[in-house]
Amino acid sequence: MVVGGRTSGVLFLVVLTAIVTAVTGNSEGDALVALRRSLTDPGNVLDSWDSTLVNPCTWFHITCNQDGHVTRVDLGNTNLSGVLVPDLGKLQYLQYLELYKNNIHGTIPNELGNLKNLISLDLYNNNLTGIIPPTLGKLQSLIFLRLSNNRLVGRIPRELVNVSTLKVVDVSSNDLCGTIPTKGPFQHIPLSNFANNPRLEGPELEGLARYDTNCI
Repeated sequence: MVVGGRTSGVLFLVVLTAIVTAVTGNSEGDALVALRRSLTDPGNVLDSWDSTLVNPCTWFHITCNQDGHVTRVDLGNTNLSGVLVPDLGKLQYLQYLELYKNNIHGTIPNELGNLKNLISLDLYNNNLTGIIPPTLGKLQSLIFLRLSNNRLVGRIPRELVNVSTLKVVDVSSNDLCGTIPTKGPFQHIPLSNFANNPRLEGPELEGLARYDTNCI
């Protein structure tokens, strides 16, 4: 009886592990399916994104780690249009979100600040509007942030000065305003990466942002 009980216990753990794995896989797959539904895809580059599969690791333009978690979404220059979805914030293991040179509009979701493992966020050359979310300051692994050639407004979030890993920040060719930060990683970012923002002023004086009531 004891042996049988142990066997039953082992089987229960195996089944429970399988259920947990499936739920985890579905969480990431569901987030990507939500993205697909929000996008127009004239080139059919997302045809392999099959919502009936538990795990998206077999889909084109998706890379996973050895544990089956999504680490890369590579959809740069694929002629996509539509909007980004808050569900992207559920991709907890994501390191690279590459959506440059498309026709994506709308705002950058605040939920991208939940991607604690994100190394590269590349959204340049789209039609994004709204502000740069201050929540991006939570991305303590972020190295590469490229948001140039969009229609973003407002200030450069001061929360970004606390992201010590940042090496590249490019917000040129938007409609940003206020002043350019000079603290933290911004000490080494060339001024050309802030160019073509008619309402953006020069670097802060003595590390202090000048308040501009017209900066919205």
